[in-house]
Amino acid sequence: MAKLNEEALNYVGPTTKNIADLAVVQTDLELQDRTGKDSAGEEFKYKIIVVNGEEYRVPGSVLGNLKAILEQKPDLKTFKVTKQGAGMNTKYTVIPLE
Repeated sequence: MAKLNEEALNYVGPTTKNIADLAVVQTDLELQDRTGKDSAGEEFKYKIIVVNGEEYRVPGSVLGNLKAILEQKPDLKTFKVTKQGAGMNTKYTVIPLE
């Protein structure tokens, strides 16, 4: 049985990565809803995709940009997302691939 201090030192809390961390994203992935709490304890909702067992957050602005691309190219299969900035000043760019 492990000791408390050993477990504490090895503990990695649950995290959600960002869709921009992926090299390529498939357009047919299932979107799921999640809830979290901000630093003030207020609950908020966000969307994620699961890739290889890892959760990646999908910002609303990415969905809006992807919608505009899909309206022009409905057969799009893959895309990439780039991210610039941090926090509330983060800007995302959706790049269609194939």
